[in-house]
Amino acid sequence: MQVPRDGEDFASQTWYHGPLSRQKAEALLQEDGDFLVRASPSRGGHLVISCRWQGSALHFEVLRVALRPRPGRPTSLFQLEDERFSSLPALVHSYVTGQRPLTQATGAVASRPVMREGPIRRSLSQDTLLDNLTQGELLRARKWSDSQPAGLEHVGQSGEGHWGPGASAMPALALSCMGSDPVLLKTLTPPGFTADSLRALDGQLLAKAPTKPPQIPSLVLPDASGQRPTYCELVSQVSSVQGTSPGPSCPEPEAPWWEDREEEERCFARPQAEVSFRPPGAPSSLLGPQNQSLELDVLCALRGLFLEHHAGSTALHLLLADCQAAGLLGVTKAQRDAMGFASGLELLTLPHGHHLRSELLERHEVLVLAGALAVLSCTESLKERTAALRGLVELALELRPGAAGDLPGLAAVMGALLIPQVSRLERTWRQLRRSHTDTALAFEQELKPLMQALDEGTGPCDPGKVALPHVVPVVRLLEGEELPGPLDRSCEQLLRTLQGARHMAQNAPKFRKAAAQRLQGFQPNPELQEALTTDFLRRLLWGSWGMRTPRAARLEKLQHILSVLSQRLEPDC
Repeated sequence: MQVPRDGEDFASQTWYHGPLSRQKAEALLQEDGDFLVRASPSRGGHLVISCRWQGSALHFEVLRVALRPRPGRPTSLFQLEDERFSSLPALVHSYVTGQRPLTQATGAVASRPVMREGPIRRSLSQDTLLDNLTQGELLRARKWSDSQPAGLEHVGQSGEGHWGPGASAMPALALSCMGSDPVLLKTLTPPGFTADSLRALDGQLLAKAPTKPPQIPSLVLPDASGQRPTYCELVSQVSSVQGTSPGPSCPEPEAPWWEDREEEERCFARPQAEVSFRPPGAPSSLLGPQNQSLELDVLCALRGLFLEHHAGSTALHLLLADCQAAGLLGVTKAQRDAMGFASGLELLTLPHGHHLRSELLERHEVLVLAGALAVLSCTESLKERTAALRGLVELALELRPGAAGDLPGLAAVMGALLIPQVSRLERTWRQLRRSHTDTALAFEQELKPLMQALDEGTGPCDPGKVALPHVVPVVRLLEGEELPGPLDRSCEQLLRTLQGARHMAQNAPKFRKAAAQRLQGFQPNPELQEALTTDFLRRLLWGSWGMRTPRAARLEKLQHILSVLSQRLEPDC
């Protein structure tokens, strides 16, 4: 909540209207160029510049960065895109006098201030602000625009540690979002924070990678009140899983996955053989014994199956499938004896975990391709593709830390959204921003920075928020893939990835406990659970015979199919 403190210079400016709703602000904007600055009640009092441009009212949230107090420098910085200012009046004066667009994406120019009449009415009490800060609730800061969500830089975290003082008390299904008024602290990278904002070009969402790894504090959101909030305040609904029918989709483990099992006191045992956690082959209820690739009736049946389950339910199904594929849940005594460990998270970090690493890499690839196919196979209408795109973003929100906490699932869904064949669909992304602005903003300002931080080894890894850690960077590194980027950055990322592998192996029992808690009492739908297994997706994408061809040839063929579908949906001009 950004209620102006005593002595702040912008509180006395006539163009600052204090707490003002979006509807009232739009009523005050009469002509193109009219603008005002307000504290948005629906955004916790964050500063917003409202401006009318080309007949529409646009709203741009001002990112405010609180600095550690030091003599001779300001306590806060204000920015819309790249350029930062020491005060809000300096920002407004620069954009108004220079007639510069507030964001490059919209081209909106603020030229005439709408003057405030009378004193500022404070509907946001200081008492509420103090109470919230006492409870340790971190608030988020994001920019917003009506048609094109602008990028957002991500800065340091709370001074109480990597994830703030309230992280240990976070509910299992709380959401992780951007922190408000973040304090710039030292990280693993050299001092002197600089970062390039993530931009959304007209019709195509592209990310310009920041030069420093972003740090994403945690946020505990209040319980949903039944009304859909504005902007991007999405509240998790994972706790109320409905519409699923009981029945396992794979052989029963020795005990239900939600029951805690005391780990045996045992010493390391030399592995007897390569261990696979894929369930044994069983007749499919969705595919025939010898199916062709991308069968239309199967794709339609799968689309209806996923529509029957909300994003929270699908996230739990995917969490269960990923935990079983990684050897975190459902591990038999014979498998434990064979690999010498109680968890696949320990096995995949060792040389004799090559088979498991190969399985996890293949699973990641097929999930990415299947997610992209879910969008590209919607050939009937733009509305249908937009709905599929929105469904994937909402699924990613339910998979992130603090919710289901399935980071391999999150990486696969984000990989599908960022694959070139999907990211080039300009009309579809534009329609998503227009029809579902909050979903588009969550993707641009929360999910993309979070995924980049996870890939770089700076994202959340606490078993309290995460049920299954992000294993893809570790697996790729141990399988000999080179790290991208300059040598100095690659070395830093190498050390962070290796440290993450050690953390993952040491905390395998804690991750198992966190996953079991999230899945306690959960009864999966057998068909949906089967549809999320690696073997089913391989047969769906390449057919019973095509899946036996070499991996490189299979991937090249499907990439070509996705490119053809993408071009047919939106041909290049």
